[in-house]
Amino acid sequence: MKSIEIDDDLYAFIASQTKHIGESASQILRRLLLPEDGAVSHGVQHGGASSTSVKTSEPKSTDVVETADNGSESTPEVETQVATKVQTKALTKATASSAVKAAPKAAAKKAPAKATAAKAPVSSRAAKKVSEVSSVTPATEAHSKRDILEAVSKDALGTFTKRVDQFLFVLSAAHKLNAENFTRVESIKGKNRTYFATSKAALLENGSSTNPKAIPDSPFWVVTNNNTAKKTNMLEQVLRNLGYQPDVIETVIARFSSEGK
Repeated sequence: MKSIEIDDDLYAFIASQTKHIGESASQILRRLLLPEDGAVSHGVQHGGASSTSVKTSEPKSTDVVETADNGSESTPEVETQVATKVQTKALTKATASSAVKAAPKAAAKKAPAKATAAKAPVSSRAAKKVSEVSSVTPATEAHSKRDILEAVSKDALGTFTKRVDQFLFVLSAAHKLNAENFTRVESIKGKNRTYFATSKAALLENGSSTNPKAIPDSPFWVVTNNNTAKKTNMLEQVLRNLGYQPDVIETVIARFSSEGK
């Protein structure tokens, strides 16, 4: 029987190669160094021909030294093969460890690029939505103006005896105060009728009974063959489209309705 002294880390590596309970260090080394002679190792174990014990020592040397009980010299072939196996395993583990550590870093570097790419379409859609909202806002934008309350006073409405004249007066005052945005009223339409236009002919296309009249001091025309309730509703929509606050609209409509009583 021969004994060899090996470093602790090498012994731990040999022990980690155990494939079944009871496998000796000699069998492990035989399997690793002489795989084609695996059957012999089992025969030697059961026949009791020889056994090899492995002793551990403090890590003082990196060489594997084999000494015989009878003083024989160490075997260079064994030293070379063991050293080669150990170095190969160590390099393999180091390479695998480096690959594992490098993978998260590579993924982290790629992640911002993907995130940026994913955000780009969202930013484009957001910009598009803002643009769409901006194009619609002028039609519904409210303001804090109360100028029409002074123009459409009860006294001013009281100077007209006919309901249609009061109706045209309110529209004329609204146009005078909102001339730049008055085209918004053209969006006010009935189911089969256009209520506002810039020409009499455009309103007559809805029928000869629409009785279109020009809004004083403006290029607009309006149908007037509606009852009082419809005229009131039309005025309310006009003021809303021009951006007046609900309380202002309510006051103007109340004045128009009370003068008609």
